[in-house]
Amino acid sequence: MPDKELFKQHISQQFNSELEEIRTQLLEMGGLVEKQINDAIVALIEGDAKLAEQVREKDDAINQMELDIDQECMRILARRQPAASDLRLVISISKIIVDLERIGDEASKIARRAIDLVEAGQAPKGYVECRHIGHHVRRMVQEALDAFARMDTDQAFSVAREDKSVDQEYKSAMREMITFMMEDPRSISRVLNILWVLRSLERVGDHARNVAEHVIYLVKGIDVRHIGLKRMEAEVRREDNPE
Repeated sequence: MPDKELFKQHISQQFNSELEEIRTQLLEMGGLVEKQINDAIVALIEGDAKLAEQVREKDDAINQMELDIDQECMRILARRQPAASDLRLVISISKIIVDLERIGDEASKIARRAIDLVEAGQAPKGYVECRHIGHHVRRMVQEALDAFARMDTDQAFSVAREDKSVDQEYKSAMREMITFMMEDPRSISRVLNILWVLRSLERVGDHARNVAEHVIYLVKGIDVRHIGLKRMEAEVRREDNPE
């Protein structure tokens, strides 16, 4: 783990306060997004339309947080012209908030499907899979945010590895749901809602991985997006042990 003091050596104490403020705002946004995912899954499993509506209503707050933090990042870039680790921090935050906002969007989609299923009446097959994958991706979001707070690349790598497991669970659940629809065509409309929920959960896992990749960029200064896990780890090892 890097020396956090590297991110605090500024000529201006006000600059230091500005960087700490956007960092704090990101973590607050992340906490709300994590709660949104949890509440959306609970609303789905328990058939709680009221909770689902609350999730959808809070999506506007998440969108506004993204806009506010992004505006502050642009202001810092324009006025402070940060360099080195400070620049990476601002850039990383500006990218992470996009993924957090999209996680919020997926939570809202899940909530909408939960309402549709409540209105349909009969609970279809697939809730167990939704609960399991939902718990998995919510934990990934939590750990990705923790990796950012601690600037911990090891934890960020752990999140990236977990995304592969989520993808496998998603594919398995999708196959099971499709088989169920083929066996009972009367369930198609309801099970389609579950398929969309599963898709949203898989996307949450993808965004959590993106956050983890931004953390690696923040700490190590290398871009590991769009590469496999083995190459990602090799790039970081090369940065840690240059020839």
